[in-house]
Amino acid sequence: MTFQTPTPLPGQAPPETVAFDRRELAVILGLYGQMVAAGEWRDYAMSFLRDRAVFSVFRHTAEHPLYRIEKAPKLRLRQGQYSVIAMDGRVLKRGQDLRRVLRVLERKLIRPVE
Repeated sequence: MTFQTPTPLPGQAPPETVAFDRRELAVILGLYGQMVAAGEWRDYAMSFLRDRAVFSVFRHTAEHPLYRIEKAPKLRLRQGQYSVIAMDGRVLKRGQDLRRVLRVLERKLIRPVE
């Protein structure tokens, strides 16, 4: 995976981007590892934009993401900066605590035994 940061013009400040910190990535990648081991997820992508950071999860590489885990710091004081968004655009869970927000995806791992 290659990261390319835009080079600022002389006299301009570099554009600010939002990113996941090490603690947040540890939580997200822990869940990702569990889902890969269960055979549910196969690939991921990360995007660091000006107003949000996005961790997208794929079942197959060449399709739309199953889920997007987003961090939008501007929503920190309102609805919560973390959200899980489904493939169809529905917000499944939103909140301040990343672990609590990701529980909506952990429930998908629990299946009844036949």
